[in-house]
Amino acid sequence: MSVTVSVISHAQGAQALLLLQDLERHCRAAIERVIFTCNVPEALPFAPEDFGFPVEVIANARPAGFGANHNRAFARCASEWFLIVNPDVRIASDVLAALLALAGERDAILAPQETDAEGRPLDGARGPLTPLELLRRRVFRRPAAPPVHGGWVKGMFMLARAEAFRQAGGFDERFFMYGEDADLCARLMLAGWRVAHAPQVTVTHDWQRASRRSWQHLRWHLGSLLRMWTTGVFWRYRALVRCWNR
Repeated sequence: MSVTVSVISHAQGAQALLLLQDLERHCRAAIERVIFTCNVPEALPFAPEDFGFPVEVIANARPAGFGANHNRAFARCASEWFLIVNPDVRIASDVLAALLALAGERDAILAPQETDAEGRPLDGARGPLTPLELLRRRVFRRPAAPPVHGGWVKGMFMLARAEAFRQAGGFDERFFMYGEDADLCARLMLAGWRVAHAPQVTVTHDWQRASRRSWQHLRWHLGSLLRMWTTGVFWRYRALVRCWNR
């Protein structure tokens, strides 16, 4: 099974170099090519020919959103699987082989367990976040337990079946930086596909909660939540999850 990898960099060349080295060291056998998008101008600390797989570098004339960038990369994908991965992810084993070994014929997305630098588990699969649940989480510090069935996974590492991603039309580009991952998972599950979280397969994510530090990111985050709550997709997905978890 071959994999096309899509990485989007926001002046994160140093982190991306470590990721590409990890992929070459542990996952080279499965990788057909890497599409590396520079969303802002930057001098990269590597050359495309430095690796054992083809690397195509795209330099955007102007910044685009998370979903738009990955959709453009997917247009260059001719492989069976499409990996969406953030440049600040670190890999210490052949996670692609491990995830592909678990793939069932209706699995549209496979995702590993996210851990911090000390190996502590972070988020796994998440449930649909309603306005009331957001209020409980932010004000009363009462996060809802993730659903046993039907949770969505974060876009920091998504191994997507190309057929399913294509059928879904990729990411909804009306979302900008937040919400695209939840919306894609919801649409796939509503179409009869499965989103699988594999807690036994791990990657390290040196992530930053930008929406807690930047008013611009907070505005994008809230805007994405409002867009999500005003779509029929979200509420049909929520009803489906509630049915599955009765």
